[in-house]
Amino acid sequence: MADLVIWRRIRDQFRAHRAQLRFCLRMTVAGLLALAVVDTFAFPLHGLWTILTALVVTQTSIGGSLRATIEYMIGTLGGAIYAAALGLIVPHTTPASQALVLALAVAPLALASAMNPSFRVAPFSAVLVLLIGGALGETPAGSAATRVLEVALGGAIAVAVSVFVAPDRANRLALEAAGKILRQMADVLPKLLSGFVRPRDPAEIASMQRELGAAVAALAAIANEAKHERVAPFARNPDPASLSRTVLRLRHDLVILGRAAAPLPEAVARRLDPLLVDVGESGSALLGGAADALAQGRPPPPLEPAQASLDAFESGVAALRSDGLTRNLSTEEVERLFVLGFALEQLRNDFSELAQCVQDLARGRGGGQA
Repeated sequence: MADLVIWRRIRDQFRAHRAQLRFCLRMTVAGLLALAVVDTFAFPLHGLWTILTALVVTQTSIGGSLRATIEYMIGTLGGAIYAAALGLIVPHTTPASQALVLALAVAPLALASAMNPSFRVAPFSAVLVLLIGGALGETPAGSAATRVLEVALGGAIAVAVSVFVAPDRANRLALEAAGKILRQMADVLPKLLSGFVRPRDPAEIASMQRELGAAVAALAAIANEAKHERVAPFARNPDPASLSRTVLRLRHDLVILGRAAAPLPEAVARRLDPLLVDVGESGSALLGGAADALAQGRPPPPLEPAQASLDAFESGVAALRSDGLTRNLSTEEVERLFVLGFALEQLRNDFSELAQCVQDLARGRGGGQA
């Protein structure tokens, strides 16, 4: 019995970290394959830069590996060509001349890397071409050609491994990440709404918002990687970029609610409490249902329950005004009630956008009705 429990725990841990384990496998295979390839060629330093490139540009998804390889090649090509030209123009046989040529190489390339991330490795490549190439007895042009060839070979190996060895597509990772975020939001929304009726711990709210912010930023990065996959012939899945933007807008709605959440006067809070509970429950059900729909490739849950609860809230606020309960509110309390209504109206629009995104993704994956 104890062995069975241990086995189940190991299995659960394996399932929880499948993406990380697949990435570990791909990077290991990329390094070993690069080593096997360079052993057949007479590259300087035993093909060190091919192996390093294969490891550096191997990312958690196919799109990530494609993006990293393209950026690495752009930076390498730019740095190598510039350094080769500079090395031919400026002799650098003495320590002083080496310092001069190094400064002339690094300064403009560092500026280029600050302006365009694709050139981040350009200064590094220039140093390799000028200093290490010279130490190995290579000409600047020969060193540049070797550097570009090794990086191109390492990048090709990394992309091939990403495609054929336990591949993870950014599109699928984006849908998984979006589903996790929607479930987080489903848990957070009722808690934020309750803050307008009873006190909530500010530290708890801040912690929830930080976790959501980090998750949404990670989703945007994965969605960006998915764009690189769409240029490849093996990528036929729909683009998750619109879903990422919608999740970001939902995150903004929750930020607005979190900043405004503070108990309203008792008479107002007592009237709004059941309405906010209904909004929280129906909104949570919609967010959780959308997450399940993304995971299963099916259409979204119906919008009507969430829309009905938002309509009831608007009617409740109108009734408060009609009964004169808002006349004695302070300016701060009026502003808080206005922000609450504004955020919920934005939430209504973003719920509709979310449902449309899930519907479009389901159609693209063959799970929705035409």
